[in-house]
Amino acid sequence: MADQHEVSIVRRPGRALSAEDGLGALLAAYHLRTEAEKGEPVADVDGLPDRYRTEISDPRTAFVDAVVLMAVSGSAAVGCLVVTAPADGRSEIKRLWTDPAFRGRGVASGLLRAALAQAAESGAGAVRLSVWKWRTGAIALYERFGFAVTTSWDERDQLVCMERAL
Repeated sequence: MADQHEVSIVRRPGRALSAEDGLGALLAAYHLRTEAEKGEPVADVDGLPDRYRTEISDPRTAFVDAVVLMAVSGSAAVGCLVVTAPADGRSEIKRLWTDPAFRGRGVASGLLRAALAQAAESGAGAVRLSVWKWRTGAIALYERFGFAVTTSWDERDQLVCMERAL
């Protein structure tokens, strides 16, 4: 059994996901926190938009063509990140989340390194992502990994779009 302080990154193809592997809880925390930060807090998962509830309850369907990277400590899922299959030469990173109890331990950096490797292996020439402008720590992390702000492909207000070549 792994030491509780050791975190490893595991790669799961979307079609091999299970709602029981801890991913659902991570996605629920991510979406609930995001809605609260947007000023639209909801009490629980039932108050989330349908598409987010589907990710939480049925990640296999929601991410069928993607790869989900999970950070695991012992048997507990402590972080996640979704890498889409390349489209037009680009993969997209979505849903980067680290359990607050594991922040500051390099979990997000490990997930990002694995995501960039996954995208390169899948033939992508670039990786893009979007992040809410108030998540300054995440933006700084992405910049350290070579991402730069680019023209937005998403019309939602306060969303920053970033990209980097592989």
